[in-house]
Amino acid sequence: MKILVTDDMVSMRHVMIHMLRGLGHEDIDEAVDGSQAYDMLLKRHYDLLITDLNMPKMDGKQLLKKVKTDKNLNYLPVLMVTCEDDRNKVTEIIKSKVSGFIIKPFNLRTLKRQLQKIYQSQNEVVNLS
Repeated sequence: MKILVTDDMVSMRHVMIHMLRGLGHEDIDEAVDGSQAYDMLLKRHYDLLITDLNMPKMDGKQLLKKVKTDKNLNYLPVLMVTCEDDRNKVTEIIKSKVSGFIIKPFNLRTLKRQLQKIYQSQNEVVNLS
C-alpha cells in the first residue's frame, strides 16, 4: 500500500510516518502542503492520502475537493487529520466525502482504528463490484 502523508509541520509528518511504519506500512511519501500533494497525486499512484486540514497554499479541504472531483483520483481514500475543534467545521469536513477523520493529538490505536475502517469500506466497495 502506497501512502502519501501531507502536513506543513515536519514534526507531524514524521510522527505520522513513524506510526504508519509501526503498523507495517513502508511505502510512504510526504508532502509539505496540499499543492505539492496534488502534484504528487497526479504523477504517482497512491492507495491512501493522509492530510492535515490547516496548511498554507492549499489546505486539506481544498485538496480533498480536488481529489474528489478528479475522475482519475476520486477513488482515493482520504484520511483528514486536524487540531480543529470547531464542531461545525469538523461536521462540514466529514460531510465532504472524507474517508476518515482524526483530531490531534491522537495515538497509534486511534490511527489503526481509522485505517481499519477505511480498509473495510474499500473492501466492501471492491466486493460489490
